[in-house]
Parts: sequence; structure tokens; C-alpha cells
Amino acid sequence: MSGEQKTKAHVEQAKGKAKEAVGRAVGNERMTAEGRADQAKGDARQAKEKTKDAFRH
Repeated sequence: MSGEQKTKAHVEQAKGKAKEAVGRAVGNERMTAEGRADQAKGDARQAKEKTKDAFRH
């Protein structure tokens, strides 16, 4: 996995977890949902990069 894309995936996942936690703490369902969406984007990016790596070797 390229370093830049790997970093982006981890940042999106961390951002999503933080946003979800804050949303739950303040009772904001929209923020919680956005946090889950950010995590899903990070997971998808990570899966895409792992698939690319599998075909490179």
C-alpha cells in the first residue's frame, strides 16, 4: 500500500471515530452518522489499496 494512501485511510478512520464519539456524547445523531461514514470511507480506501498490492506481487 502506498504510504500516502495508507495515511489517508488511517486519518479518515480516526477522524470518523472521533466524530462518532463526539456525536454520541452530545446526542447528535447526524454527527454520529457522519463519523460512521468517514470510517467507512477509510475502510474502503484501505481495502482498495490492499487489493492493488495483492495484484502487484
